[in-house]
Amino acid sequence: MNIKKLTPLLTLLLFFIVLASPVSAAKYLELEEGGVIMQAFYWDVPGGGIWWDHIRSKIPEWYEAGISAIWLPPPSKGMSGGYSMGYDPYDYFDLGEYYQKGTVETRFGSKEELVRLIQTAHAYGIKVIADVVINHRAGGDLEWNPFVGDYTWTDFSKVASGKYTANYLDFHPNELHCCDEGTFGGFPDICHHKEWDQYWLWKSNESYAAYLRSIGFDGWRFDYVKGYGAWVVRDWLNWWGGWAVGEYWDTNVDALLSWAYESGAKVFDFPLYYKMDEAFDNNNIPALVYALQNGQTVVSRDPFKAVTFVANHDTDIIWNKYPAYAFILTYEGQPVIFYRDFEEWLNKDKLINLIWIHDHLAGGSTTIVYYDNDELIFVRNGDSRRPGLITYINLSPNWVGRWVYVPKFAGACIHEYTGNLGGWVDKRVDSSGWVYLEAPPHDPANGYYGYSVWSYCGVG
Repeated sequence: MNIKKLTPLLTLLLFFIVLASPVSAAKYLELEEGGVIMQAFYWDVPGGGIWWDHIRSKIPEWYEAGISAIWLPPPSKGMSGGYSMGYDPYDYFDLGEYYQKGTVETRFGSKEELVRLIQTAHAYGIKVIADVVINHRAGGDLEWNPFVGDYTWTDFSKVASGKYTANYLDFHPNELHCCDEGTFGGFPDICHHKEWDQYWLWKSNESYAAYLRSIGFDGWRFDYVKGYGAWVVRDWLNWWGGWAVGEYWDTNVDALLSWAYESGAKVFDFPLYYKMDEAFDNNNIPALVYALQNGQTVVSRDPFKAVTFVANHDTDIIWNKYPAYAFILTYEGQPVIFYRDFEEWLNKDKLINLIWIHDHLAGGSTTIVYYDNDELIFVRNGDSRRPGLITYINLSPNWVGRWVYVPKFAGACIHEYTGNLGGWVDKRVDSSGWVYLEAPPHDPANGYYGYSVWSYCGVG
């Protein structure tokens, strides 16, 4: 639904109806409790300023699906104006309200539409995560830069908001030092050690962080954190709090966890992402299991720091996505669902079912009980809120079954919670902890999704 096409009166009526919703909390788990996140965009979403209203129209359905938070693209006016995806920030304080770079609205819409989106999400108990791009700026004017002996695009004195003006002294190299942890795309690299830049980015009540908080953002996704010190994120969170994750795109688990502990934020589990590609696209589950058992993923070293994903706006290499989503939504870590997977490419009902399983069953530590090239069976051992489960992933084109030892469920009735076996299936685990479990073929084109999930009978 495009709210812009409605009459002003109908738009206002719809707005107040939504805000009058009695919902005040996430349907299942809260964001801070490990609830499921929706990445609410992809690269080159439709332009024309319709995206904020489009996402707002999705909120009621996503609430019913159990989404706890939505991650929005960078909201500020970029160098590319109405074409920008936000990763080339020009005026941090222009959220679609000033005419500059050829447009008033951003690619996604106006500030007013963004605020209505956030208010609607909050009315449904859904948190909103801002994508924060503070490694660099883009779109400045040319000025003479004595530190490089040439002209550089570092003059930001003409930003329409009048806030966070900058010049060559605010970027590397300058009188403080030549550089920091990294540069991106050839854009001017912000020097975060300058008091002026700290003041306008996070360290004051006039800052960009304060501005985003004032319109309702609840959490932060920090872009390209390899480009600046982890202390920046830690200081940002000390000032403004909120759930946070960093994009540290690397497979070095020690480096990712070092950044996570120093910053105080979570981190995307890129090592797991690549191991899932190896396992599920190349029938090499032993490689994934080895990584999990030998601390080569974030989730296996510290699941409370791991944000797991199957695809995002930058990378989408896993093509066997059903087993990958079955894995991240039943394993440890906090999962993210990619917009296009949910809304366009995969069976939405299957993902909604897995969200329910994640929030109601998938608690506690993990024990892997069987694996080979095609099959993976693991047990979640439960916690104070969720009873635990057994996940059986099958990559082969055939029905499979196997006796497995699951002493946690000894003597219990267990139920299959996905419906992938063709109907209602209950089993009794014998008193010694053995049970025979099945999984369907991996053949999504013919309605077989290659996984089953079991837990105690009668949950939910």
